[in-house]
Amino acid sequence: MVSWFCLISVVVVLIWTSLLLLLPLLLPPLPPPPPVLFLLVPVVIMALLFFLALRPPVAATAKFFLICTF
Repeated sequence: MVSWFCLISVVVVLIWTSLLLLLPLLLPPLPPPPPVLFLLVPVVIMALLFFLALRPPVAATAKFFLICTF
């Protein structure tokens, strides 16, 4: 049996993916971001996951995502 957490996670990922795919069609062309952002975004995401991995209520979920990203 699939848990509600899994179903909600899939729905959220699908919604965000569809929004990101449709966003270029709705917005005018934007200038490219500075190269620093390409390094900064993954570092911030990984730092957030490491922080969440230390918190007991969400430790299992954060550790799962950390394992999946490596």
